[in-house]
Amino acid sequence: MSKLAAFSAITQTFGQRNFRIYMYGASGSLIGTWVQRIAQGWLAWELTHSFVWLGVIAASELFPSVILAPLAGAITDRMDRKKIAIIAQCFACLQATTLCLLIYFDMVNIWVLFGLSTFVGIVFAFSMSVRLALFPSLVERPYISSAIAINAAFFSFARFLGPAVGGFLIAQWGMAFAFGFNALTFFGFIVSLSQIEVLHSETSGRGKTGLLADVKEGLHYALRHPGIGPALLILVAVALGVKAVPEMLPGYVDRVLGAGVQVFAQLTAAAGIGAAITAVWIAGRGRLAGLTRLALISLLVSALAVLAFATWEDIYVGWACMFVIGGAITVIGTAVQSLMQNCVAGEMRGRVMSLYGVLFRGGPALGALVMGALAEVIGLPITFYASGTLTVFAFIWLWRALPHMEAVLEAEPDPDRPGGW
Repeated sequence: MSKLAAFSAITQTFGQRNFRIYMYGASGSLIGTWVQRIAQGWLAWELTHSFVWLGVIAASELFPSVILAPLAGAITDRMDRKKIAIIAQCFACLQATTLCLLIYFDMVNIWVLFGLSTFVGIVFAFSMSVRLALFPSLVERPYISSAIAINAAFFSFARFLGPAVGGFLIAQWGMAFAFGFNALTFFGFIVSLSQIEVLHSETSGRGKTGLLADVKEGLHYALRHPGIGPALLILVAVALGVKAVPEMLPGYVDRVLGAGVQVFAQLTAAAGIGAAITAVWIAGRGRLAGLTRLALISLLVSALAVLAFATWEDIYVGWACMFVIGGAITVIGTAVQSLMQNCVAGEMRGRVMSLYGVLFRGGPALGALVMGALAEVIGLPITFYASGTLTVFAFIWLWRALPHMEAVLEAEPDPDRPGGW
């Protein structure tokens, strides 16, 4: 694709009114979320200086998605997705405001942080499911793949800007200001969500069966689907073997590199830069063909970067490795989401895409918890070696199924067949 064609794909997608309004609010909220993640991770380390607590705090925010997202997906397939999204953002804003006030009045400890982190993890379980399901309703079908990649690009830019902003705010005004900043960005996103119009509803006319029956139906559909099932395995590999690594960065920076919060922010920002560059490239690419192969190759590249990160305990090598890891994770996440959105039946979208969220965004919670426990016993570098090696083996196993996966995931959906495949 020429540079002109790539630019045209991006500008045409931004020409979709709902998508444009959505991204105005989402971009600010994403920056605020990364500011809070930097503040939360560093606060947990300052309160405990424990690898285990780093893993616990990371898991407390992410692990609720593993448990609740399938249920949230079932609710998303029943109810008004826009309303659910607004309510979830209101609760997230409340959590950030509460943390801001507690830190300002010196009333926070690790258990308070754990409780509030768990609360927002529950909120994010619903927010994640509904946003993934709502997204295709903001644009016409030809723009879905490009819209997903643009959203990933904004997420990646936030990973670059957020840590930089977070490090600055913490250094200049303290932790409370960082959490307050995030609360303001949530409010801005609430305003944007209230202005969008859903182009087509996928929730009307569904039978009123029990929620647990809906969850079971969604799991059965996803696992038996010849394309979505293998795609979920890619997400398992990257979530457990690669995405948990950034959650350990506060301890790595302090214990291994002997540095402070600024270096932590720099490494996180390096991952964001790599992610942003690859996301813009995929957004301009604007087509499904070849995404399955790209996802698997990126899985291998990310595993090799983790192994290099564990081998050379140097900040410059760390920057390079985090840059590669950030880019590879973005390719995998964007590609797999686009392919799953292409395959899934509309009435199953909430439940199936909630599984994407469970594995890609919630799965690292389990990885972080395991890594934190192992790092206390065998050290962080050896733990990184183990995760990188296991990811390489996962790539080898998945690569054998590539031709079949490409044929199913990249095919044009057939509206006359169940599930579109």
